[in-house]
Amino acid sequence: MSTSVESSGAAAPIKVGPYRYYVLFALLVVYTLNFLDRQFLTVLQEPVKKTLHLSDTELGSLTGLYFALFYTVIGIPVGMLADRVSRVRIVAGASAIWSFFTAACGFATSFLTLAIPRMGVGVGEAGGAPPSYSIVSDYFPPRQRGKALAIFSLGVPFGTMFGAMSGGFIAAHYGWQTAFKALGVLGLVIAPIFYFTVREPPRGRFEPDSTHVPGNPFVVIGQFLARPALGLTALACGMTAFVGYGLLNWTPSVLMRAKGMTLPEIAAYYSIMAGVTGGLGTWLSGVLVDWLGHRRPSAYALVPAISILLSLPFMVAAIYAPTWQLSLLCFAGPALLNNMYLAPALAVVQNAVAPRHRVVSGAFLLFVLNLIGLGGGPLFVGMMSDHFKPIYGAAKGLEFGVLSLAPVYFIAVLIQCAAAYFISKEARLARAAT
Repeated sequence: MSTSVESSGAAAPIKVGPYRYYVLFALLVVYTLNFLDRQFLTVLQEPVKKTLHLSDTELGSLTGLYFALFYTVIGIPVGMLADRVSRVRIVAGASAIWSFFTAACGFATSFLTLAIPRMGVGVGEAGGAPPSYSIVSDYFPPRQRGKALAIFSLGVPFGTMFGAMSGGFIAAHYGWQTAFKALGVLGLVIAPIFYFTVREPPRGRFEPDSTHVPGNPFVVIGQFLARPALGLTALACGMTAFVGYGLLNWTPSVLMRAKGMTLPEIAAYYSIMAGVTGGLGTWLSGVLVDWLGHRRPSAYALVPAISILLSLPFMVAAIYAPTWQLSLLCFAGPALLNNMYLAPALAVVQNAVAPRHRVVSGAFLLFVLNLIGLGGGPLFVGMMSDHFKPIYGAAKGLEFGVLSLAPVYFIAVLIQCAAAYFISKEARLARAAT
């Protein structure tokens, strides 16, 4: 199959076929870097806490709320822009911005001087994922998008794995400041490579009967919220991410502070566990919803609902495990199961909206997901940890802070089930699944 597409600079004919897998790989690399930069602080927060004399509430705001506020607010206008100009240029430019601010984190000497570059990382990363979802959807047809978006979403577990591995190793030998600087330089090298090797695809190539004139973003968001299947999918993602990020962002601290792991052990063992289980869960969710969704579209929400419910006992067992080895083994359950919501939700949104609305719709999904999940989850655990600390001490206080997430698991399951009901009623989603 041959077609004419825009390059990052000008129009050029390309053959789709195998090239689309290179594009998917390039997007995966950038998204891995995106999530690695975002999660780096969670791996290093124990030495950062000690050096900068931070409370757990301050750590929760740095790893969650301050980043999420800028990430979500900037994401909508970036989505509007990406529906009108080259998405490849936006992703490459955003990668350079967040990498610069990641390096700037390495010069922090106080809460404020770390908070400011963390906000900058959020601004840059707002231009990463939403345009990437749209690019993937214009390289892969509807029935293959679940798997393709699952492969792209492997950036989450891969970023967690490489962040723990590289961050733990570099910080243990050269200090946490050097770790941030090295990661920032890596991103500044990758950004231009992406720009010059990835070509912009035609919008909506698999929906040839659709108009490709960008829609009014406020109308797009209004239409999104007016459809219960999409609104509940976004809310379900937010509540599931509240649990997922709350646990993910504090797992290294639980293992170090409460269970006795060291930074080199985090780099050697936690990194592998998080990467393998998270990658398996993300990939499995895409395969399952592509297979089950063909027969029953509600599977796009039922698979995450079942997964999040099954992860709760593992989380509780990990907290009460007597050794870090056993705790790490139990954390493998949530690391696998808590990653099974994103790819299905992305497929729902990308299949349900017109091609000209995909970037703004994807950005709005991330707005809800990250404002609730990333903004709330880590901060909630940090606040609860500080609440319990005077009673039980720093280690036990953190464990009880994590256990405070338990009621949210059930809320997330209920909303996922409600989303499943309305997804089953959506005619457009049913057609996309066939």
